Amino acid sequence: MSGAVTTESSVSGGRDGEALDIERVDAWLRGQIEDLEGLPEVHQYTHGASNWTYRLQYPDRALVLRRPPVGTKAKSAHNMVREFQLQAALKPLFPLIPQMLALCQDQDVLGCDFYVMEHLDGAVPGRRMPRDIELDAASATQLCENMIDTLVQLHQVDHTHPDIAALAPGTGYARRQIDGWSERYRRARTWNVPKAEGVMRWLDQNVPNDERLCVVHNDFRLDNLVLDRSEPTQIRGVLDWELATVGDPLMDVGNSMAYWIEAGDDLLARSTRRQPSHLPGMLSRQAFVERYCERMGFDPADWAFYEVYGLFRLAGIVQQIYYRYHHKQTRNPAFKRFWLFCNYLIYRANRARK
Repeated sequence: MSGAVTTESSVSGGRDGEALDIERVDAWLRGQIEDLEGLPEVHQYTHGASNWTYRLQYPDRALVLRRPPVGTKAKSAHNMVREFQLQAALKPLFPLIPQMLALCQDQDVLGCDFYVMEHLDGAVPGRRMPRDIELDAASATQLCENMIDTLVQLHQVDHTHPDIAALAPGTGYARRQIDGWSERYRRARTWNVPKAEGVMRWLDQNVPNDERLCVVHNDFRLDNLVLDRSEPTQIRGVLDWELATVGDPLMDVGNSMAYWIEAGDDLLARSTRRQPSHLPGMLSRQAFVERYCERMGFDPADWAFYEVYGLFRLAGIVQQIYYRYHHKQTRNPAFKRFWLFCNYLIYRANRARK
């Protein structure tokens, strides 16, 4: 989650070693944004962001700052300039993006690139819905349908717009994804996870011949949506555009469905749930895909490749994290059993391929 919205569970005063030099930031911001008063109160969003994200609460307005972690060397992994420019280019075409306000490339301010955007007031689901929001089954169904319609709206944006096309690699997206994730999985594999060569070979042999391209979010989940507090079936914003690019629309859906846990899923799957997709009335993965395909004019019979891809990509993400824990590059105990989740995802990918 990018953290462009306040939620009780996601905001704190800041983690050790991640304090923001607010006096330097404030001095720089006053040259970029008019009528800022006082020194802002700083809160760090701590829910699942790879980049560090902070709310700057001025007396009369709130802003959000995004920066890479300290020590980041590969700009491609935490490219603040691209993230800012892509959202700025998309905003006129897809209004659910927060307004970009200022981009800083002056290393004397924080020692890294960072940007500031508007704060969106609303509710962001986590593992559960926020405590002050209750959805009955009909409302949960409506939220799912609105979520799908929002993704369709994004996928229908003109991806050939010069400001967007300039930030994307172009054709060959599906092939790049399969080759790239296969290489990353092999590099990150440890002794206690499958080789997954059958899955990788199947994906390699089933890359679609007809390439569809659109703007893809690549992390489109309920916990990256800002909901209207008074009408929580309505979506006010979409967060976390770090992975967005021009790519295959059904691969974007495949990524979303790999995270989508249903109420009837097994215990291991339910233990990994990060969004309230299990609530009564929430659509099943099959119903989600069928509605999306109907709205886009796609044939859901072609879904197998995209399902396997989404599961394998998530297995690669999980295994990369576990590899760091296994080799003592991180001590976070939450990663200790990620190898089990990787095994499970490869098992599901094997079952889904036809």
